[in-house]
Amino acid sequence: MKKSMFGVCACVLMLPSFAVAKDKTFTGEIMDSQCAKNGSHEMMLKKEGMGDKDPKDPMVKKMCTQNCVKMGGKYVLFDPSSKAVYELDEQTKAEQFAGQKVKVTGTLDKASKTIHLTDIKPVS
Repeated sequence: MKKSMFGVCACVLMLPSFAVAKDKTFTGEIMDSQCAKNGSHEMMLKKEGMGDKDPKDPMVKKMCTQNCVKMGGKYVLFDPSSKAVYELDEQTKAEQFAGQKVKVTGTLDKASKTIHLTDIKPVS
């Protein structure tokens, strides 16, 4: 009886470590990993000879993000208020929102700063 009681107590104590992480909502812009490090598309546009383009223009943001991903970058979520950059595990879901402000729902792996996406929606 003592052995089984000890086993039950041990299992109960371990429950919090197996708890399922709750989804959180993050808001920011879907950017490419290169430009997100700088917090803007401005440097990349200048580097590519397009310094006359407005880096805040929605079409320019989309074009720059998509081109940088084609050159090896990844889609990320950039939070302008905290300057945080979060990798996204679902690149195909993020692709259609390139350059847009979005709300991302998912769980954050703090060690790798990766959001495991469950949902993504544009911010109106």
